[in-house]
Amino acid sequence: MTEQAIPHAVVQPTTQRVHLVRFGRRYHRAIREGLSHLVLIPLAIIYMVPFFWMISTSLKPDTQIFLWPPVWIPKPFVWANYPEAINFIPFWAYVKNTLVIASFAIVGVLFSCPPVAYSFSRIPWAGRNTLFMMTIATMMLPYQVTMIPLFIIFSRLGWVGGYLPLIVPHFFGGAFYIFLLRQFFMTIPQDLTDAARIDGASEMRIYTRLMLPLTRPALATIVVFEFLARWRDFLGPLIYLNTPEKYTISLGLQMFRLEHGTEWALLMAASIVLTTPVIVLFFFVQRTFIQGITLTGLKGV
Repeated sequence: MTEQAIPHAVVQPTTQRVHLVRFGRRYHRAIREGLSHLVLIPLAIIYMVPFFWMISTSLKPDTQIFLWPPVWIPKPFVWANYPEAINFIPFWAYVKNTLVIASFAIVGVLFSCPPVAYSFSRIPWAGRNTLFMMTIATMMLPYQVTMIPLFIIFSRLGWVGGYLPLIVPHFFGGAFYIFLLRQFFMTIPQDLTDAARIDGASEMRIYTRLMLPLTRPALATIVVFEFLARWRDFLGPLIYLNTPEKYTISLGLQMFRLEHGTEWALLMAASIVLTTPVIVLFFFVQRTFIQGITLTGLKGV
């Protein structure tokens, strides 16, 4: 056997084993992904059934809404339900009112929650952990427990009937958002802030110039959460708003419930119109949103 034949005889089986190992890994990965899709696709279809039913109902004539067996494909498609639903109530006025409340609420949580979370995670001070646990404990209080005391306070302040009760509380922080941001701040290496302090940077400069730019995924997550909460909030506007001109869209949808029945087709059409912007928003920010959820330690919660 020559000197050149020995390396070739050794290398060829080794190369074949490497290829077999890689093929085996790809095969097992493909099996796992296939089994996952076999489970997830039927579940996704089940979860999408109500949404498909809502779309179907929004395009039906009234005579097909309560037929049995159910009619999934309307005959004919009544596209006029959509413009009629928008004109049935002051739709765009209610959307504007909702956006005003949501915009100020988002500004409020972005103004109040990050500094508190930064203090809980990066600045050592006496009683920090105790106060943080007390803050988290407020998440266990149902809204119904604080609803009456808050209404009394806002009533004495003369705020009932306006948007202030729905906006001002967000400028005083939210326990969930503080927790989420604190978890995100704790994933940032402590060496960054220590180096900035050694260079003479103040805490405010570290917070505004160093930490906030790094928390964009978490801040985007908060924006999405808060927008969805204000967009679909029904109980708050129901308690504090008493004039139709100031109603939000969640209250406006109740106007499809008439004295002798409900305009189900129009209600579903209006609901589709309101759901579409939320779906579009999620598709645009889903990467940042999922990144924020993962990095804050909430994955799988």
